[in-house]
Amino acid sequence: MTAKSVARVVAVRSTHWVGDGFLVRPMFGDLAFTAALSPFLMFDWAAPTPFAPSPVPRGVGAHPHRGFETVTLVYDGVVEHRDSAGHAGAIGPGDVQWMTAGSGVLHEEKHGRAFAARGGTASMAQLWVNLPAAAKMTAPRYQAIVAAEIPTVTTAGGRVRVVAGTLTDPAGTVHVGPAATVTPLSVWDGTLGADEVFAAPVAAGWTTLVAVLDGAVRVGGSRVAGGTVALLASDGDGVAIAAEGEDARFLVLAGEPIAEPIAHYGPFVMNTREELWMAMDDFQSGRMGVLEDV
Repeated sequence: MTAKSVARVVAVRSTHWVGDGFLVRPMFGDLAFTAALSPFLMFDWAAPTPFAPSPVPRGVGAHPHRGFETVTLVYDGVVEHRDSAGHAGAIGPGDVQWMTAGSGVLHEEKHGRAFAARGGTASMAQLWVNLPAAAKMTAPRYQAIVAAEIPTVTTAGGRVRVVAGTLTDPAGTVHVGPAATVTPLSVWDGTLGADEVFAAPVAAGWTTLVAVLDGAVRVGGSRVAGGTVALLASDGDGVAIAAEGEDARFLVLAGEPIAEPIAHYGPFVMNTREELWMAMDDFQSGRMGVLEDV
């Protein structure tokens, strides 16, 4: 295996609040919603943030989505969600919610009521994954993936949870993540101890990203600081990540690019401007449903 080199490290962006419950750093910077990262669209990292007890759960109220998927990984705290199609649930530490917005829903994400009442530290990441034109108007669906369902693979120093796609360990065993994806892609959630190394093959021709959440690492010989994302070059057929002197947490995102135009406006991701206007009209006209106050 020849490790891929780093083509670019995305500049660190300032943090901002999403609603009143998620203090996030937009990790993709100026490459968000561009073909350079396809099939991935956007990535927000909410580093550990303390919250005082509150009788009213903090978070984000009703908002629409169409044309893509959201993938939420919880590290600390609890997130409760519900939508206009009648879906509802909660995810806690180690759990993942994979929501296919498809033709469109109104969605709400807030801290869990019990968590909000006692207060504590919240930390999570949310990735947006594009859908091809043929799947953009599919019926919405959810995959609630609990931590126990996610295989953990120990490689040469690394421990990696396979959320989606496959990961081949040094012995040649292929481990399959529980998430069903619309297009071929992998999401690996990894941790390394100080100076440990993780290495694995990736599919040829796939977009490959390393998002460093905590600590600092070296990827293909280049230093990548915490809170930044490395876009890897097309050379090589694998990824090699080494923690630099301290523990590190990272995500490897690898996927087959979707060779289609990207038209983006707020929470809608389509292929044309006309489709965006239709999405906005459907939302404003109530055709994405209604989310009642509770």
